[in-house]
Amino acid sequence: MKKIRVFFSTLWKIITFPFVWIFSKLWSLIRMLLARIIGQPYVRFETNVSDFWLHRVRAPYRAFRRKHPWPGRIASFGINLVVLLLVYWFVLETNFLYLTGETPSTEELANPDLAVASEIYTADGKPIGRFFTENRTPVRNFDELPKHIVDALIATEDARFYEHGGIDWPAMGRVAYGVLTRNQRGGGSTITQQVAKNLFKIRKKQGIGRKGLLGSIPVLGLFVIKSKEWLTAMKLERQYSKQDILLMYFNTVDFGSNTYGIRTAARVYFGKQPQDLSVQEGAVLVGLQKATTTYNPFLNPERSKERRNVVLAQMAKYGYLTAAQSDSIASLDLGVRTDREKALQEEEAVGYEGYFKKYIAEAVAKWAEANDERVDLYTDGLKIYTTIDSRMQSDAIKALVSNMRKTQREFKGHWGSRNPWIYENGQEIPNFLDSAAKRTEAYKALAKRYPNQPDSVWYYLKNRKHPVRVFAWNDKARTDDEPQITRAEQEFSSLDSLSYYKRMLQAGMFAMDPQTGYIKAWVGGLDYNYFKYDHVRQAKRQPGSTFKPIMYCSAIDGPRNLSPCYQVKDQPFTKVYEEKGEVKKWSPQNAEGYFTYRDMTLREAMARSINSVAAQVTDLVTPDTVAMYAHKLGIKSRIQPVPSVGLGSEDVSLYEMVQAYATFLNGGFRIEPQLVIRIEDRDGEVLADFKDTAVKNRTQVIRPESAFLLRNMLQGGITGGGTSSRLLWQFNPKGVSRQTLYDSFGGKTGTTSNYSDGWFMGVTTDLVTGVWVGGDDRSIHFKGRRGEGAQTALPIYKDFMLRILNSGAYTLKPFPTEQELNLIVTKEYKSCQTWYAPIQSDTTNYFANDSLEDLFAPPIVEPRPDSTLNFN
Repeated sequence: MKKIRVFFSTLWKIITFPFVWIFSKLWSLIRMLLARIIGQPYVRFETNVSDFWLHRVRAPYRAFRRKHPWPGRIASFGINLVVLLLVYWFVLETNFLYLTGETPSTEELANPDLAVASEIYTADGKPIGRFFTENRTPVRNFDELPKHIVDALIATEDARFYEHGGIDWPAMGRVAYGVLTRNQRGGGSTITQQVAKNLFKIRKKQGIGRKGLLGSIPVLGLFVIKSKEWLTAMKLERQYSKQDILLMYFNTVDFGSNTYGIRTAARVYFGKQPQDLSVQEGAVLVGLQKATTTYNPFLNPERSKERRNVVLAQMAKYGYLTAAQSDSIASLDLGVRTDREKALQEEEAVGYEGYFKKYIAEAVAKWAEANDERVDLYTDGLKIYTTIDSRMQSDAIKALVSNMRKTQREFKGHWGSRNPWIYENGQEIPNFLDSAAKRTEAYKALAKRYPNQPDSVWYYLKNRKHPVRVFAWNDKARTDDEPQITRAEQEFSSLDSLSYYKRMLQAGMFAMDPQTGYIKAWVGGLDYNYFKYDHVRQAKRQPGSTFKPIMYCSAIDGPRNLSPCYQVKDQPFTKVYEEKGEVKKWSPQNAEGYFTYRDMTLREAMARSINSVAAQVTDLVTPDTVAMYAHKLGIKSRIQPVPSVGLGSEDVSLYEMVQAYATFLNGGFRIEPQLVIRIEDRDGEVLADFKDTAVKNRTQVIRPESAFLLRNMLQGGITGGGTSSRLLWQFNPKGVSRQTLYDSFGGKTGTTSNYSDGWFMGVTTDLVTGVWVGGDDRSIHFKGRRGEGAQTALPIYKDFMLRILNSGAYTLKPFPTEQELNLIVTKEYKSCQTWYAPIQSDTTNYFANDSLEDLFAPPIVEPRPDSTLNFN
């Protein structure tokens, strides 16, 4: 005890010394000035601070105490207390010697910085995601708060709210008495103090500079924190009205389930706006303030109901409700949303927008840097409007998910109990899962935990099972309206989980307007909750025959200046070349496994995806020219000028392929895909408008005539009996004639060696769409033609177009003619157009599927086992 007394005595001397020294100097200055005024010499009575303290302060004080013992002691206590409070107040305000840490400044109090989530909107104003640290959308006006929820809060948390100035002294006295008697009931914190705590994060601030030296001492630190809350609360009361403080409270408070603020809480728990909440719903939310987990209506409904009834009883106690009303409401159910998982998923912003949120952030950061703006996506409450069309995005998701569910079911049946990871020769890859496991975070963590103990590592990976929730297809779904995806509870080891997911086929889909550059739909995968890897822009795979239009563009627009009717014989072709000092031979095969030995026009060869012709044209124009044109059209990935480059052997992204194809639709202009169209602040003021930015910055990279011819050749892939012709089979969108369909679509399929990747690129006048399907690991794929792009990717595109046409989200426009484009096409292209598909009536499906299959599809012939590059 003596040591504690000595410690505080020493601390007191350290704290008061600067004030005593300053006071002594001021006293000396006053005496000197008075001496000069009255003309008397100034006599220096003290030589230092200690003399002043002994002669002027301490001696008279001790004389008084000897003469009047008890009054002296009371006076001593009172003086010390007043001095102590004044000194402590000064230290709090100034953070003197970093003793107590920072408190909110006058500017911070006048403009409190509330962390507000930035919201992402589609072009038509539909919210699709958020950036946030605290998921909050604030209420702007007090009038938006229902009176009953304000009454519930005051009755439960701060009954004298309208009477005090930030600190409820009777409640403080009750708390102090409870501490002394060890019978504490209720807290003494006011609503204003809670606003101070929530708004300025006084308790969460870390570091000596923020907490202070005294604030870092365990018991003393709590008192310092409470003191700063009291001081801030009193300042808030002086600066703001009671309504303003209540509004701040409802916007800052945590309601559990990662929801901050009354608007977000009302939406998550009840699917309503705050003004639409009922009395009992408001009581549930107010009841959460005692303990957001214990009384969470999702997690603990019975406890939540009990707490709600306590709130209702408090409202009755203070006259906000009658006893009868309170009892009647207490008998009701909680009324919270039954779709808890969906409610939380919506708020966590982990839907399909997760695949492109990164690029929104990059666009905002680029704008901020260029304009010297300081923005924080996670706290500034920005409103970011994208070019995404909500209906197209929704239909793209449905088309991809619905078709991938069917494809995955067929893939599972295709392989049965066998493992799908194989070499090109069909042999299973040995130790495939073990090699994949070594690249996982689980393996690395275990290897670090058990160094030089591989047996222990593999034991945990293979044998230690634990319950996990995994992505699964809903095989019970019979219609598109039913959920296609479900969550399955499994007992999996880490290796079990890896094996389960490795067997999953993945997909990506991307659509943009080639005229404006606006991105209309972006689906980077099956489900962002489980598959974070973006297959639109992040993934790069061999494009196969979808790259051939780019190669033919180099032949038509490049130095060779060929015509679509230029003829090349379909025959074996061998290219001898040198790579890293080694002489190699490359002899591509056609997908059908044979050659026709007849002359083919470039148009027909592209439509039918003839590899031998593509290889010869690549050699004619040179691989370097093909690579150069790929970059001109917008492909930024590395393209090596190898002999097979024209057949799509180099890895590119779906994003790049769509951009390249867009050049064929907009007169030869390379246009950058645009995702963000407008940025607003939290009050709706426009900070940046990017309308038509992509159009203003576009670059002419090929001649308009060449773009027209390539578009016409893509159209031939649909109408000329090519590999894309199955697009129009049983394709009857509402109110669209068969002639319009033939005049409005173009496309190209692509399948890489061993069926690892299936692609389809579809084009209309103002929409370019790309689809990719495959395994994340290239060795996982169908073993046969079921893995072709025409059977995996094309059906997704077909379904997507049917949906957007039937819903009215998109209207077909026939491709403009050369006259409508004011073009004079000097190259011959009409004489080599072939039209294998007769025009059907609007109401009758003229051909049955079987006859169309016979008419357009090449014979089913397995590729040669020794082939190494077999694109179609």
